[in-house]
Amino acid sequence: MEFHLVDYIGYAASILVALSLTMKHIIKLRVINFIGCTLFTIYGVMIDSWPVALTNGFIACVNVVYLTAMYREFRKNGRSKFDE
Repeated sequence: MEFHLVDYIGYAASILVALSLTMKHIIKLRVINFIGCTLFTIYGVMIDSWPVALTNGFIACVNVVYLTAMYREFRKNGRSKFDE
């Protein structure tokens, strides 16, 4: 069985997205999920699968929006409502 770079990217993306769902802390979940979705976006482009690329690109953007909001709230209040 021969592996190529695209295979490694796909497996890494799958592992990171699955791992992110085991996180208790929402910031860790979003950061790991963002990395996994970004890898899945790259994977989707590499295998010419636009549904995979677009869906995961959108999810990565959603993660960035929420992480930015959490960061702004932390800077404003010294803590985030997501700290629990």
